Amino acid sequence: MLFASAAIAADSLVYAGAYTTGASRGIYGYRLDLGNGRLKTLGLVATASNPSFLVEHPDHRFLYAASEDATSMLSAYLIDPKSGKLSPVNQVLSKGVNPCHLAIDRSGRWLAAANCGSGSVSLVPLRKDGGLGETRAVPLPAGAPADGPKQLEAHADCVVFSPDNRYLAVSDEGLDRIVVYRFDPEAGSLTPADPPFFVVSPGSGVGHLAFHPNGRFLYAVNNIRQGVTAYRFDPANGSIEELQTLAPQTSQRRTSAAEIAVNAAGTMVYASNGAANSMALLVVDPVRFTLSVLEFTPLIGQRPSSFAFDPTAAYMIVANQESNNITVYTVHPHSGQLRPVGRPTPPIQSPACVVVVPVQ
Repeated sequence: MLFASAAIAADSLVYAGAYTTGASRGIYGYRLDLGNGRLKTLGLVATASNPSFLVEHPDHRFLYAASEDATSMLSAYLIDPKSGKLSPVNQVLSKGVNPCHLAIDRSGRWLAAANCGSGSVSLVPLRKDGGLGETRAVPLPAGAPADGPKQLEAHADCVVFSPDNRYLAVSDEGLDRIVVYRFDPEAGSLTPADPPFFVVSPGSGVGHLAFHPNGRFLYAVNNIRQGVTAYRFDPANGSIEELQTLAPQTSQRRTSAAEIAVNAAGTMVYASNGAANSMALLVVDPVRFTLSVLEFTPLIGQRPSSFAFDPTAAYMIVANQESNNITVYTVHPHSGQLRPVGRPTPPIQSPACVVVVPVQ
């Protein structure tokens, strides 16, 4: 979940995946004007079933979607940079249940998926034409149930590759742990690290993860107890040590999907709080890499479940799942603080994920 500056372009494409249990029909497109932060609606760009998470290929030519439903499908699309339309390349089964999160390794040759319904991870080779190859499913290690209302069995919530591309970290919300695999991009293999997982504070419901750019620290949002936790990560063996947990802004206990990201300089962490409809702006200590609160920024919209930055890191785009819209914020170049740009987009029912693609 890192964002970095890129060459200035006139605009970028924004894609939003939406749950299709209501009026939404799949993936919707927008064009972001980098001069003023305004979004132009492109409408439905691809029909898909519950595309709750999207990720772009590093070459910006392809988009991948996870269908978080009984189909358990992973889909590949070719991006038309002029129209913003998506052309289907192919689909494969995740060989798990309800894939809910995706990540592409640093080489751009492998797609990983977290299967929240089956407690497993999928690893899929990416073909040269952007298509998906044969899925390899890896079950999470066995573990004992932890405390809490959801803690009954393994529940993979997020997958993220380490900056050095040697590890894949998986948050297991169900058994309160972070599972770590050694990753071989040549063989496309996942083998348990030693130790194979770290048990987090019981009842946390560990959710999305983000590595610090130096690869030695990992930050996580907690979906049940909420708050953000900082961990030390050892690149030598993949072991994890908890450093700090920041209390949540709100006392509400309901589970709320949330996103987390670290800026390219490694000086700021952003974490959305769906229960409080806010964004936590957290400053990274340059020596200890622990976090301190700069501010909790109120957001325009209900349940901000996902956010992404444009290639220049000048704007943040937020998907508001319960108010059915997308909002844009400017990001201050020095303080990192957020300010809204105009009004939310026209209604899009149940947007679950946003991704920004530079126009080539």
